[in-house]
Amino acid sequence: MSTGYHVAVVGATGAVGTKMIEMLERTTLPISKMTLLASKRSAGKTLVFNNQSIVIEELTADSFEGVDIALFSAGGGISKVYAPEAVKRGAVVIDNTSHFRMDPEVPLVVPEVNAHALAQHKGIIANPNCSTIQMMVALEPIRQKVGLKRLIVSTYQAVSGAGAKALAELAQESADLLAGKQPEELSPAILPAGSDKKHYPIAFNALPQIDVFAEDDYTYEEWKMINETKKIMEDDTIQVAATCVRIPVFSGHSESVYIETAEHADVAAVKQWINDAPGAVLEDDPSQQIYPQALNSVGKTETFVGRIRKDLDVANGLHLWVVSDNLLKGAAWNSVQIAEALHQQGLVHV
Repeated sequence: MSTGYHVAVVGATGAVGTKMIEMLERTTLPISKMTLLASKRSAGKTLVFNNQSIVIEELTADSFEGVDIALFSAGGGISKVYAPEAVKRGAVVIDNTSHFRMDPEVPLVVPEVNAHALAQHKGIIANPNCSTIQMMVALEPIRQKVGLKRLIVSTYQAVSGAGAKALAELAQESADLLAGKQPEELSPAILPAGSDKKHYPIAFNALPQIDVFAEDDYTYEEWKMINETKKIMEDDTIQVAATCVRIPVFSGHSESVYIETAEHADVAAVKQWINDAPGAVLEDDPSQQIYPQALNSVGKTETFVGRIRKDLDVANGLHLWVVSDNLLKGAAWNSVQIAEALHQQGLVHV
């Protein structure tokens, strides 16, 4: 019997890839060998895993020979080409890009919500969008008790979700404005979407665009939240609307979520359900000004929920404030949790 899994991380040098390595150091998953994969320009460099220096290898199709579990976070184009190659060679792929998320043959999994879906995998499991994941953790205990009819979410998303260059842009713009430059003197090149025609400063600003605009003037980020929610919760009847906003915070996504439940839900009971739910932490005491904050979520794997209150006009309406580290629970940690769940369910063959 094997003493552990051969695990590969694709995109090992990226913001999420490095967090994946960090989370794999903290996992209960038995690991016997670690392979770190990246582009040709990163090959030959080293990263540390469990106090061991590991040389980064250039990604090729043959990189997956002997690999049991492969965590991907190197962009959808890379996943499209190399995830099937990994599966061909016997690996189970956990993909952090959007490429496979809405594929009906690929489970889209938040382990606290739908770990049962892993049993249907055919070699590839998709990690949901960061903003969707934390919302699912917060809403699942409510859905289980009283059902969900409708949800409207407005996000306040950190710049780290747009990558290292966007973080550098935020830092430089902030310094320039504080030094006396005018907004029109800045030269934004990344946000709100690197591939779109125009770019705007993020420092001291709020940009109501994440990714490019798509059908019905919703952005792709908003469509991800809408479609992924229905797939994860296995319910196409839930009415979902999203407005996704980038704000000048380095890490930690925040969300204002309005929900309408199918049955009446007492606020005190909702707080208790969330308090008892796996992966969720209740921070809700207005009398002491206790509520979730993005700054406090950084480096933590939990999803923090607070400001839970009744809507004043809709009988079954509730408002919540949901915060999580978008690089951890929103990406790296959820991927590692999927690997742990696969192991617990005996769904990885070595």
